Amino acid sequence: MPRLAANLNWLYPDVPFLDRFRMAAQDGFLGVEMRSPYEHGVHEVRARLKAYGLKCALINAPAGDWAAGERGLASLPGRENDFRGAILEAFEFSRVIHNRVIHVMAGSIAEGEDRAEHRATYVKNLAWAAGEAAQVGFTLTIEPINPGDTPGYFLQHQAEANAIVQEVGSRHLKVQLDFYHCQIVDGDPAGHFRRNRERIGHVQVAGVPGRHEPDEGEIDPEPLFEMLDHLGYSGWVGLEYRPRGDTTRGLKWALPWLDSRFR
Repeated sequence: MPRLAANLNWLYPDVPFLDRFRMAAQDGFLGVEMRSPYEHGVHEVRARLKAYGLKCALINAPAGDWAAGERGLASLPGRENDFRGAILEAFEFSRVIHNRVIHVMAGSIAEGEDRAEHRATYVKNLAWAAGEAAQVGFTLTIEPINPGDTPGYFLQHQAEANAIVQEVGSRHLKVQLDFYHCQIVDGDPAGHFRRNRERIGHVQVAGVPGRHEPDEGEIDPEPLFEMLDHLGYSGWVGLEYRPRGDTTRGLKWALPWLDSRFR
């Protein structure tokens, strides 16, 4: 049975971030994931997780200046020191909140820039980071993201993500397969999961199109979740979508996979 994790940067947008832990627990989530928890303080985040009996499924490493449009540092030539600092910050934050999986965003490439140089930087940075992760028992993930949501994002295709993970060759670097992005860019998310199962470290889901609840549209969560069970996936499934309305009312589709303590 898939373990669903509430993405607290997307769900419960009408309440302050730190109140979203309580909302998630009340709705039956046993885990949460977070894109950028750093501004709220590691001890405050740890206290919320403990207070509501939640596990942290994943956090993102710091992605640069988000407000200025940066979406990661890993593939950016000349930003290697910034990247290393971001990884070490994510490690320390994860250590305190007992998180084991860290999503490393690639960053964007502008038109006319040398893609081969970006790729070489990306591989070199990921190899270093995976080596550091091996020393502390963390898993890093890289995620292909569709260009409609994030124009210019360096990593867009499942095949390239899997090729890079193979090239780095560390069991501490995995692919983060978001069924939403995969369906838009490559199609056949179930097939991509089956073919690359051993390289997948985290899964996310959202409806296509619209990035809302996956209870309508091109993504049908029930057969996808059945496949995850059949293939022995024991990780978390992050709900990274934009609720159409009230988050709690919109979770009716997910009730079979949520904890029933509060129902």
